[in-house]
Order: sequence, then C-alpha cells, then structure tokens
Amino acid sequence: MSAAASRRPAFARAAAAALLVATFAGCADVADRMPVRPAPEAAPTPSAPAGARGPLADQAARELVAGLRAQGHSERVARWLAATQTPDAAPLIVGNATRLLVDGPETYRAMFEAIAVGRRHVHLETYILAGDETGRRLADLLLERRRQGVRVSVLYDAIGAIGTPTEYFDRLRDGGVALCEFNPITPRSGRPVSLNHRDHRKILVVDGRIAYTGGVNISDVYSSGSASARRRSERGTGWRDTHIEIRGPAVAELQALFVGTWRRQGCPDLPDAAADSAPPPAVQGDRVLRVLASTPDDARNAIRDELLVAMGAAERSIHVTMAYFVPDPRMLETLEAAARRGVDVTLVLPGFSDFWAVLAAGRSHYARLLEAGVTIRERRDALLHAKTVVIDGVWATVGSANMDWRSFLHNDEVNIVVIGEGFGSEMERMFAADVERSVPVEAAAWSRRGLAERAKEGLARLLEYWL
Repeated sequence: MSAAASRRPAFARAAAAALLVATFAGCADVADRMPVRPAPEAAPTPSAPAGARGPLADQAARELVAGLRAQGHSERVARWLAATQTPDAAPLIVGNATRLLVDGPETYRAMFEAIAVGRRHVHLETYILAGDETGRRLADLLLERRRQGVRVSVLYDAIGAIGTPTEYFDRLRDGGVALCEFNPITPRSGRPVSLNHRDHRKILVVDGRIAYTGGVNISDVYSSGSASARRRSERGTGWRDTHIEIRGPAVAELQALFVGTWRRQGCPDLPDAAADSAPPPAVQGDRVLRVLASTPDDARNAIRDELLVAMGAAERSIHVTMAYFVPDPRMLETLEAAARRGVDVTLVLPGFSDFWAVLAAGRSHYARLLEAGVTIRERRDALLHAKTVVIDGVWATVGSANMDWRSFLHNDEVNIVVIGEGFGSEMERMFAADVERSVPVEAAAWSRRGLAERAKEGLARLLEYWL
C-alpha cells in the first residue's frame, strides 16, 4: 500500500473539516436541530410492515408478529417491533436475506462478484472513489459490464474523491459509464457550492436484486483486512470495517435512494428509468429490516432518532463498534442512563485513527462515560472504521453513519436496521471478536493521562461540531 493511499480517507475528511471551518456556519445544538421521538410508555400498535408488494394488511402484520413469536425467544422480538415501530418510523420490510461482510477483502469479493454477473444495471454510490489499484479493478469491471450492454451509473462525493485523477473519471466516461459528482466544490452551471453537505453513503445495487451498504469505500486502504494487523507495530496495515449484503424487497428501497440522490443532483444520463417501475425483488428470506436514510435537509435525523429510541429501550446490552464516536449531549445522556439502570453498555472504539481530531474529541467524553459505568475498549491493532450497534441481541444496525455530529447534521447517510435474534446473534459474535482484539480503558489509568493529551482533547472538543 502506498503512503498516499494510506492517507486518503484522512485527507478526505480533513479537507471537509478544513473547508467547513473556513465557512464557519455557526454552531447549533444537534439536539435542538433533530428532536427525538420519546420512547413509548406502552407498546404502540405497529404500523403496517412492508413486503414484496408494499405495505402489509393488518392481518398480515399480525401474522408476521405471530410468526416471530413462534421462533424461540421471540417475545423479545415482538417487544422490539412494538418499541421501535412508531407512526413516523420507517416501515419494516419483510422477506429479506442478509449476509454480514467483515472488512474490505470480503466486501470487495462479494460486490465485485455481483457486478460481474449484472445483466441490466449497476448503480454505485460511494464517498471515496480512489484511482488506486482497487479503484482500477472496479473500473475495469464496470467498463467490461458496460461493453456487455449493462447500464452503469456511478455517484461519488466531490470531497471524498478530491484526490482522484481526472484521467480516472475520463476513462469511465469514455467507456459509457454515467457519472455524477455529488455537490461539486467548484461552481458548475450556476449550481451553488455546498462545502459542508457531503454524501457519505455507500450503496451498490445490481439489477435491482442484490444490494450492499455499510462503511467500506473504494480505496486500497481497505484491501488489507483487520486480521492482517497482529501487533501494535503493524497498525495501519489493516482496516476493520463492516458491510451488509441484502437480497429481497428491501433492495428496492436502496435503489430508490440512489436514483433519488442522482436526480436531486441534477446530473445527466439518469439511471435506467425502467428500474423505477420494475417489480420489487421477490421474498428471499426471513429477515425483517428497515432502511434508514438521512440528509441535512430532514427535519429530524431518522438514524439518530432510531438509535436513541433503541438505546432507551435496551434491557440487557448495548454493544457499539464505532469508527468516529463524538456523541452529542443527548446521546451521552442516553448511554449513561442505560448504564446506570444496569444495561451492559460496551463501546469498542479506535485506539488510533486516520484523523486525530475526531479521536481526540471522542476521548474527551471518556471520563464522564466511565464514571457512569460504561465499558470502553480500544482496538489498537487495526484501524477501526466500522459503524455497527447491536442491542439486546435483537435490534442491530450496520451502515455508513458514525455516532458523531458530522453524520447526524452534515452528511447524507444510510443504515440498515435488522430486528431478529438470528442476525442479532451474528452481530454479537462479530462484536465479541472485536472485544477480544481490543484493550480496556480503565478509569484510574485514564485519569493519569498527560497534559498534552488533555490539551488535544480540549481543542478537538471545541471543533466537534465541524469534524
């Protein structure tokens, strides 16, 4: 891996932060900008879930809950369906199959295999699209599919791809790939420049039948998985991340998000219009999930909203693996309250980062969390970039959103929530592996950290809104 490649995500995030601070948009409290639904005192009547043919009738919804109850320990699942399915919640989507993908190599293998057998269209949305070896492998594959008559559309963020050579995009465009740059940072055809609003989503949809989302960008830094970093001296050689593969009716939601963003950006060569009217994918499995999407224009952030409700409803455990953890006041209060009522709140966070200020800002909250009884562990053998949470072994989320101000206020993000004990068990096993490879942060030792570290944390804390 080249030095330039290893710095790419840090450069993209630092560029966004630097440009943002320069504009100094003013600091509003995230809690005021995005009010959260209160956790229901009594279980509400769930709004109708959705299936392959749209919202389910009341009887079908009751049958869904009854079927889940028939699966072991499913009263817990029914409780979670009720606790999180309030009238303004995103609909539950039934009949899906999912696969957890751990780290870049596994994710690229699955995504590239799906692209290679695409027959109608390939839609790719990503924050970072690098022109390195991984990016070139992807370009070769997309161009080969295009030569076979497949419609290929690529949406990338202007700052995330700020270091990608123009020649890379020229090659794709000359090969017939439709390209869309999200919020260019230079004036274009009268469009206003938006430095702060970035597209942090990672979405791949192939033929409307299979979709991927999560934390993995297109860059060589993900080409070495976390298992390759065995010792502290090797840190940075492996990145720890998580993606999810989805088959079934929920794929249509991710495809609609992609097409909607493309159209809002006003880019030419719209993706295959026929894809919009194609029937939703057929039932592929028994996973029950919802697709949560957010943009800075939303009145409330659906991802943060659901996270706070879910953490507020936790009875046993809140297990978080998070790349960028810079909680706002309400998020802090919710985690502390859960720990004080006896919930096992364990955070696996980075021991080092591609952007020092985010790490320092997060660490400025450690003392308060530790005092409340939250367990904090750091991975110091690999760079942690995953964004996952599993609660009570039943409610789980994988996506692009970090638990920080940037994800909740400034970026387009997308997360998948899966409710069920099967997927919850998979997530708990993955979390246990992260715990095993992390080291605890002890309150006594933390209180003895040096003045230099405290100064960095204080400075970063002042900037956390913009990071």
